[in-house]
Amino acid sequence: MALFHFGKKKEEEKKTPAPACRCGCPTGTAEKTTNNNCCPEAKGEICCIKVLGAGCKSCHEQYENAKQAVNDMGISVEVEYITDMQKVMEYGVMRMPALVVNEKVVAMGKVLKANDVLALLQKLGH
Repeated sequence: MALFHFGKKKEEEKKTPAPACRCGCPTGTAEKTTNNNCCPEAKGEICCIKVLGAGCKSCHEQYENAKQAVNDMGISVEVEYITDMQKVMEYGVMRMPALVVNEKVVAMGKVLKANDVLALLQKLGH
């Protein structure tokens, strides 16, 4: 039975997820999907931004547009680019690229221009 990795999922579920953003908040927890902010100390501000994708041209373009929007806003938040499909699936994303702000999926399935990302970030809380 070890050939088919039975029982391996239970071992993986026991692992504590590593912090994904600079604030040290955990990722992939059920609490975070219902909470708008991944960090209680953020108090309505943006603390982590992620682009989820497969590494294709469109996903990379979304990553660059998100970085440009962060630079235009003048905030010191690092944009993380996640291509690990298991991590992408933890967010429930079925179409890529996807944009995640404070652990909440805010856009998926299309490449947002830098101005669109900027408007979205301003709306969400800075």
